[in-house]
Amino acid sequence: MDERTIKLLDKCEAMCLLCSKASSHWSFIKLLFQLPLILTSSVMCILNSFDNNGGGNMKIPNVVVNGCSVLIMSLQNNLKVSEKVELFKSLSNQYLILAHSIEALEPDTITRETINNFTDKYDMLQSQCLFEDIPDKCKKQVMILFENRFLPIQMNGCSGVVIKKRNSGKSGNSIIEISSEII
Repeated sequence: MDERTIKLLDKCEAMCLLCSKASSHWSFIKLLFQLPLILTSSVMCILNSFDNNGGGNMKIPNVVVNGCSVLIMSLQNNLKVSEKVELFKSLSNQYLILAHSIEALEPDTITRETINNFTDKYDMLQSQCLFEDIPDKCKKQVMILFENRFLPIQMNGCSGVVIKKRNSGKSGNSIIEISSEII
């Protein structure tokens, strides 16, 4: 394969992994929001079962538990957690499909037009990706895994996530330091 094809394939694979990690991150946050909602719903059921005389003894606890539930749901909706999970899952799958399409190319059938079409598809997916909603830890993990491969421009140092290497001394081994800096 020519260099443009290899670069595009590496970038697709990196983005597939990055979006998969971002989807996992937001799925965990979604779970963290859902557990308290389940708990508050259960507490509401129990509290309502104690109010057997209809005297309104459980009015204040009901208001407090309902308020907590509404607060949790408002936070979840405001952060758009479910949408982010689905977006990153979908993008990961689309990058994977694009990477497989590039891998399936026969070396003698690669044309400039074919690569341009794949590049356009990649650019379209990039425009849908919300890089600001991907945690730095996910970006750093992918940067380390793809250390000697091509990365998307959003991850090659322009985003403020930088990998610094330094030699450890006599052994000649490199130590990788990752920091978030504003460049």
